[in-house]
Amino acid sequence: MGNNAHHTNGRKSSSRGGTFLDKMLLYCMGTMLFFYILVSIRTFQYLPPLPKMSHITSSQTQPEDIDLAYPLLHITDYGKRTPFPGSIDPSSYVSIPHPATELSPKLANEISDLSVPPLWDPPEFIPYGGVRNYLGDYGSTLMTPGQAQTIGSYVTILSEDTLEYVDLETIFIAIASYRDFQCRQTIESAFGAATYPQRLRIGVVDQYDSTYVDTEEYQEPICSRTEHPCATHPEQILCKYKAQIDFYPMEAKYAVGPVFARHLGQRMYRGEYFAVQSDAHVDFVRDWDVDMVQQWKSANNEMAVLTAYLSDITGNIDPKTGKSLSSTRPIMCQSDYEGYGNKAHLRHGQQPEGPAGIKGEPTIEPFWAAGFSFARGHFVVNVPYDQHLPMIFMGEEISIGLRGFTYGYDYYTAERSICFHYYASQDKTGKRHHIKMYWENSNMYSGVEGKAMMRLNGIIDMNPEIDRSEWLHDDEKLYGLGKVRTTQKFFDTFGIDTVKKEIQKHLCQFVGRNMHTIWKQHLRADRMGINYDDIEFKFQDPVEFGRTWEKYIK
Repeated sequence: MGNNAHHTNGRKSSSRGGTFLDKMLLYCMGTMLFFYILVSIRTFQYLPPLPKMSHITSSQTQPEDIDLAYPLLHITDYGKRTPFPGSIDPSSYVSIPHPATELSPKLANEISDLSVPPLWDPPEFIPYGGVRNYLGDYGSTLMTPGQAQTIGSYVTILSEDTLEYVDLETIFIAIASYRDFQCRQTIESAFGAATYPQRLRIGVVDQYDSTYVDTEEYQEPICSRTEHPCATHPEQILCKYKAQIDFYPMEAKYAVGPVFARHLGQRMYRGEYFAVQSDAHVDFVRDWDVDMVQQWKSANNEMAVLTAYLSDITGNIDPKTGKSLSSTRPIMCQSDYEGYGNKAHLRHGQQPEGPAGIKGEPTIEPFWAAGFSFARGHFVVNVPYDQHLPMIFMGEEISIGLRGFTYGYDYYTAERSICFHYYASQDKTGKRHHIKMYWENSNMYSGVEGKAMMRLNGIIDMNPEIDRSEWLHDDEKLYGLGKVRTTQKFFDTFGIDTVKKEIQKHLCQFVGRNMHTIWKQHLRADRMGINYDDIEFKFQDPVEFGRTWEKYIK
């Protein structure tokens, strides 16, 4: 009995020990489960909604010759998984013909093909036929909110205010520079003035003359050239953020204008949330990145593109604080025909500037400007610069503007300017008067511009008098129109006669508070742009026909 009692007590003692270990195990498992749930909640807060798959055909979802290495549902959070900063691997470059060789048989024997970065099209979109096919099938349909949210990377940083980790939308800036001594300054300003420089990535197309022999009076402006070696002065902006800057060098003699240069710049986009286009002689104001993102969000429109001809920098940035001193902003509303024959095109002229009539949000405008553009990344994915337009300077803006319009994008001017431009006409130092221009080599490309302009106008339906067989149709799907809206709707709405090459005058009297008030009524409930199908208004010259828009203002 005694032995039995002893063994019984022993078993009871062992049982009590096991119970304690069990409790500790359960406690640890419970704690881990609790933190797992918290992390899951945080993660799924940032995941975009699942896209509607009804637009995808069976042939798109199950391609016969593609290994489905990327499950279809994984695309919904691709924006969160997009690596940042994206890298441009020279080994992945593709070969394309120099655009002038396509229009001049003589040049085809003199200029070799170019090795360039491929347009961004991640393998995760292969099952859908590519990213452009996924995002509305090249403008055949308007993107869904879910599809739009698959585009856009984030960077996680430690907030100095809350000491918590926050996810920030990334920003890509494309800069095209032609022998411009202020290119590096523009990069330094963008990083130096940003609240969160960690979110930026810049792609520069640096066109310069590598054969030029520097003298004491003049050094060839190479944008990637630093004042000092990075090894001894790593604090220089180009050194400190070198992982976030990509340069595409190009010999100046092969430069054929801003359209092709900006096309190359967009080839360096790698899935960032926002995409900016900027000139190479711009200064940014303090905290510009936070302000611009906030202004874009205040439009409450996924298809919003904030764009304008920038104001001159003179007197507009406080030299001590770096903050803006300006109380006005430009707005895009002035345009007219320029040129004759097959070179006739719509050109936006000097734009009015004044205090914002609309407060708390950007103001809707009809036109897009090349000097500054801020939009979601999918704008440059859907509406890339045309690769086949050499020697075009005037005309690029109506090309991108109309193509973007037919894809469903809407243009706004910001309430506050976040950067300012160095104009030669206002430069008291005279330095910008001596900047060289790409047309210094125009004799080499004689006859190319007219053919390129026929293609530009032909794609956007602005030269109905020209036989379509007279211009190049290569890659027209890639660089063409969408079907969300028609070009005729744009012409009718804003008073443009493509046959007579005339416009209804005094559009600026309508653009601003009047246009914004009417147009905002037709913003889709899902934030995917303004529904032009519901807009009946057709602008007519108010000097001749009166203020015909007033009956549409509610």
